[in-house]
Amino acid sequence: MTFSRKILLLLIGSIGITLLAAFIFLHFTYRDLYLSTVRESVESQGQRTAAHYHSGQLTEEIIEKIHWYNVVSEYEVVVADDLDELNRLFPYEIDGEMLVENADRDSLLAGQSMMKEGYVDHYGRQVIGGVYPITDGVSTAGYVYIFVPLEGLTQVFGSSIPLLISVGILFFIVLSLLVGRIRQSLFRPLASIESFSKKVSAGEYDQRLEVKQMDEIGQVSAALNQMSEALQHQEERQKEFLADIMHEVRTPLTYIQGYTERLKKSDQDKEIILTTIESEVQRMNSLLSDLVELNRLQEGYAEFDRQPIAAADLLYETVQVFSLPAKERSLAFKIEADEELVMIQDAKRLQQIFYNLIENAVKYAPANSKITLKLIEENHTMKLSVINDSTLSAKEKERIGERFYRANRDRNRQTGGTGLGLAIVKELVRLMDGEFEIDLNTHAFKVDIIIPKEGYTE
Repeated sequence: MTFSRKILLLLIGSIGITLLAAFIFLHFTYRDLYLSTVRESVESQGQRTAAHYHSGQLTEEIIEKIHWYNVVSEYEVVVADDLDELNRLFPYEIDGEMLVENADRDSLLAGQSMMKEGYVDHYGRQVIGGVYPITDGVSTAGYVYIFVPLEGLTQVFGSSIPLLISVGILFFIVLSLLVGRIRQSLFRPLASIESFSKKVSAGEYDQRLEVKQMDEIGQVSAALNQMSEALQHQEERQKEFLADIMHEVRTPLTYIQGYTERLKKSDQDKEIILTTIESEVQRMNSLLSDLVELNRLQEGYAEFDRQPIAAADLLYETVQVFSLPAKERSLAFKIEADEELVMIQDAKRLQQIFYNLIENAVKYAPANSKITLKLIEENHTMKLSVINDSTLSAKEKERIGERFYRANRDRNRQTGGTGLGLAIVKELVRLMDGEFEIDLNTHAFKVDIIIPKEGYTE
């Protein structure tokens, strides 16, 4: 069943419930108010009529008073000397029974009154009445039967029914408009969401839903917009990734292919060519390894074995690895380290951060320059700053750390970098609940990483 039909059934059900409630209300009013009032009135009038008699015979004067009351009142009154005559004066059956049955005679003869109500064919309606003995408390002189044919529901509420119908029609109109407005407010956004979903499933990730108000549907629309935006960014990243992969892999493959063809034609410079091919293969292996590592980190598959670490010792050990490359380029290290800083982190992952940062500085710092390393404790965190001279602009610095991004791609052939080192550092720092910052306001290239001293035990 469609949602539209459900709303239509809701409207029909609301109308049906309203009609049922109105019927129950009218029936209750008719039965419990009108009928109760008539019964009480009949009983009151019957007792007052019988009270005209005090003692002695049922005289003509008393009978005339009773008949006169019959003329001026809305009730019908029958007077008889005995019960048989009362049945003759009121010969109609009430629900298939005579007015006075044999079972009723004993109580009436004993001076007790009797209420009698039911349907009378002669009047074509219900009748409520009562038989009241005319007695002086000792002897019974006769009987009075006072009754009234009941009005039907339409007669009782005759003047109110037009008003009830008018109010009911007005209510249905208002209810229809309200339900129609609700349907419109529901189905338009739902139709938009359906169209939006089809477009997004077809790959149109630039689509956005209009969010007019933050109700439940508005919140769903906002969530779908966020999903579409995330998919759009993911698609852009995939395109950039494929473009970068093709660029990074095509270049060494081209070199390898060219050198291979050259080897086929001549053995001249064979050793140089084979060394170059080996270098290119190693660079491709390094590229693929870094790429696999970065993907694992971004997917959250990295494992951490957190143990106490002397951060300064780990930094000195890592710097020692680059002593020869730094010497070849006449680079000097200036190290300021808090040797008492102890961290609860994964030593392998932390050294990978140190290694990539220092490797980046050694590769791209100008020759005959200085690389500054500052390792301090700050607010229960470890802060490492790596500073080297640079000619990068602020715009170029903003992109440092993106996958495959290098400010000067031509230098990659000389340095052998993959453009993934700082991207891996960013992901490792993120997984350690830390911060990765590049200072855009200094002329030098400055990278700050801030990592909590104590990581969560897994």
